Amino acid sequence: MSEFEAVYLAHFEKVYRYVLSLCQNSALAEEITQETFCKAMEHMDQFDGKGRISTWLCQIAKNTYLSHYRKHKRLVPEASGEDWAGTASDMEEAYLDRETARTLHRLLHQLREPYKEVFMLRTFGELPFGQIGEIFGKTDSWARLVFYRAKNELRRRLDEGDLSGN
Repeated sequence: MSEFEAVYLAHFEKVYRYVLSLCQNSALAEEITQETFCKAMEHMDQFDGKGRISTWLCQIAKNTYLSHYRKHKRLVPEASGEDWAGTASDMEEAYLDRETARTLHRLLHQLREPYKEVFMLRTFGELPFGQIGEIFGKTDSWARLVFYRAKNELRRRLDEGDLSGN
């Protein structure tokens, strides 16, 4: 097994989860993750070894996603309709859960940077605060504080029914 194959196997899942947290589309996340590793393989000589390789890969993934987003200028499509086999109350509960999730995503996307990205990295990407801090060139304490503030802002807006982002 080559050194790069070992890196791929060790970090694919983490990079994939990070990209999925950004785009909320599994097919697109898979495509961008693959492209990320292709770019990393081409530019492995640029990795200085000072930080974690997973942080470097996530930075490549972020830039790849942003390039893709700008190139296609599209929003992530919402999940397609699901087949409802449950009772009316199951359907209502699932609808409310979907509505709450949509509302939270809408509020999340209205947050300013870096609050939005730190929240997504922690919640969807499941990255530790130390790695989030590394991505931004900051400390883990900074990442914790930003995450805490983002979470409180989302909670406040949700409690107030503020969907306008004000």
